[in-house]
Amino acid sequence: MENLTDIKHTVTLEAPIQKVWDTVSTAEGIGSWFMPNDIKPVVGHEFHLQSPFGPSPCKVLEVTEEKELSFSWDTDGWVVTFELQDLGEKTAFTLVHGGWKSADTVLPKANAKASEVRDRMDHGWIDIITELKKSVEA
Repeated sequence: MENLTDIKHTVTLEAPIQKVWDTVSTAEGIGSWFMPNDIKPVVGHEFHLQSPFGPSPCKVLEVTEEKELSFSWDTDGWVVTFELQDLGEKTAFTLVHGGWKSADTVLPKANAKASEVRDRMDHGWIDIITELKKSVEA
């Protein structure tokens, strides 16, 4: 069975790349638009996102200053990547949420099929990115 496709959303933020990077690569920054956490932008750093379902174990996988931050999220094989592109006084921000299993795989924490969880998360990310936009454009 084929795995589900990655969730991918791109938005242009009315903020310089340094401000966006600080907001998507630090514990304080991520806490302002996503979830409380203790991330450090250091490859191999293990941290937790404080989700509504309790703390989710995460690990930083990749860091390229002002370009990309990638981390594993929880125990289902998810990988979340924040990609940034400098557009002068603006920044293109792309969120990729990958690592999905096949549609019918039941994810234990959610007790739902991967396809249902992916659909919910896809809509959820739109709201979360709206919060990011508010945070960096304030």
